[in-house]
Amino acid sequence: MSTLQKIFDHKLIAIIRGADPEDTLKIVKSLYEGGIRVVEITMNSPKALTAIERAVDEFGDRMAVGAGTVLDAESARSALLAGAQFILSPTYKEETIRMTKRYGAVSIPAAFTPTEILEAYESGGDIIKVFPATAVGPKFIKDIHGPLPQIPLLPTGGVDLTNVKEYLEAGAAGLGIGSSLVDTKKEITEQYLQELTEKSNKFTLLAQNYSL
Repeated sequence: MSTLQKIFDHKLIAIIRGADPEDTLKIVKSLYEGGIRVVEITMNSPKALTAIERAVDEFGDRMAVGAGTVLDAESARSALLAGAQFILSPTYKEETIRMTKRYGAVSIPAAFTPTEILEAYESGGDIIKVFPATAVGPKFIKDIHGPLPQIPLLPTGGVDLTNVKEYLEAGAAGLGIGSSLVDTKKEITEQYLQELTEKSNKFTLLAQNYSL
């Protein structure tokens, strides 16, 4: 299964921000046990490239591992060489999309207005991250799908257990889930990891039956 199809099928991208590489592997394992199959390790995490490489080596095809908070083409290239299978950005830069596609990876740039969303898609973005989604909510996704139904959208920011279903029913192709799932400000204890698996399972159950 391709990385893009895995995102479409599983819907949820768990965002790991700020964890050190050793904790990242534990977190990815707990997410996997809870049913998550796509994770984003942000580039502003400690030794992010090491964390990406280790996660890819450890989980192989079982988990799609990507790089997030990618701000430029060179950062994208570094992440791709470390094994990242998709590149996710908080902004839209055509150069970053081109670099990602050159390496055969999935490109997920961010945009906010209808004009930006269309431009990012026409520039090669496979999925367009709508960020910050917390500012607009699920109705915005439904409204964008009226004139632009062909563009897969990934709302990110403010997504939690209370609105997953609403976003998916509005037509979101997937969801980026941050601290409402993976809160790395907490101590990464065995209890935390068990609770993370349980919470992952709740998100996964909500996302079932919405595959494209």
